[in-house]
Amino acid sequence: MTETKQLNKQMPDEESTYKPLKELNLLDDFLFDVTTMDLEACKIIIELSLGMNLKSIRWKEGQKVVHNLPGKRGIRMDFCVEDGDGNFIDVEMQKRNEGNIPKRTRFYQALTDAPILKSGEKGFDNLPPCYMVIICGFDLYHKGKYRYTFEHCCKEVPGLPLGDECQKIILNTRGTNDDEVDRTLADFLHYVENSREEELPGDCDVRLRHLHSKIAQIKLSDEMEAAYMRTEEWERLIKERGERIGIEKGEIQIICRNLQKGRTAEEIADFLGKDLAGVQEICRVAETFAPEYDMEQIYRELKSARMAAKL
Repeated sequence: MTETKQLNKQMPDEESTYKPLKELNLLDDFLFDVTTMDLEACKIIIELSLGMNLKSIRWKEGQKVVHNLPGKRGIRMDFCVEDGDGNFIDVEMQKRNEGNIPKRTRFYQALTDAPILKSGEKGFDNLPPCYMVIICGFDLYHKGKYRYTFEHCCKEVPGLPLGDECQKIILNTRGTNDDEVDRTLADFLHYVENSREEELPGDCDVRLRHLHSKIAQIKLSDEMEAAYMRTEEWERLIKERGERIGIEKGEIQIICRNLQKGRTAEEIADFLGKDLAGVQEICRVAETFAPEYDMEQIYRELKSARMAAKL
C-alpha cells in the first residue's frame, strides 16, 4: 500500500512549450482527440494495445460523458467502444502523471457499470466484460514493463480469478522488456511517444503503418492546422488575460473552455482544485451564454447576481 501511494505522488512534468501540429505526438491531447474521432483508428489502437483482433467495434452511445448523482463527480472518457462480442473497452491517454491512476480506473469502472443494469433487473449477468486501457507516457510502477495487466485474484489460492471479467491495463511508452512482449506492442508504444515517419520500422505491423497514414493526413490538413492554432491561441489568451485582468476573469475563461470540452462542473472543480460550489455558480451563469461563452457578459452577470445577494 505504501509503495502504491508513493507511485501516485510523482510530480507532473513541466508543461511543454508550443509545438507546431506536424511535431505533435499521439501522446498530445489535440492529436489523440482528433485521431480517435475515426472509428477505424480507434480499432487499430485497441488491437495494438491489447494484442487482439476485433471483428468490429461501434461507439458506446451515451458513454463518453457519464454523469453521477447531483453534486457528485462524473467522468469524461477519451473514447469508449463496444466490440462485436459485446465487450466494453475504454481507452485513455495520459501524457503526465497528474493523479492517482489506479483509483481513477476504479472510479471509472464504477460509473461505467452503473447505468448498464435497469431498475428492478435481477442478477448481474448482463454486465459485459470490461477492458480499461490507460496509455501512459511514463512508467507508473518503475518496473520497466510495456504492459501491466491487472485482474482481481484470490490471495489464498494463487491463480484463482474473481471472475468479474474486468481487466485494467496500464501501458508504458518507455518500457524496456522488449524480450518479454510482442514487438508489435513495443513498436506501437514507441510510435505513440514519437509519432513520425522515421520512427516507424520498415517491417512494422501493417495496422501501425495504416494508423500513421491517418495521422500524417491530419498533420497535413489545413483545416486541422487552423483548429489547432485556434486551440493554442485560446489557451494563450486565457493565460495572458488571467495574469492581466485578475484571477476571477481568468478562472471564468478557463471554466468556459472546459465547458466547451464537455466537462461537468464536478470535473472542472476537481481539475482546477477549486471549491465545487464556486465552480457550479460560474457554470450556471456561463451555460446561459453557450456556446459563445462571452466572458464579459458572464462576468457582469455574476457580479450583478452577487451584488443582489448582498442586498
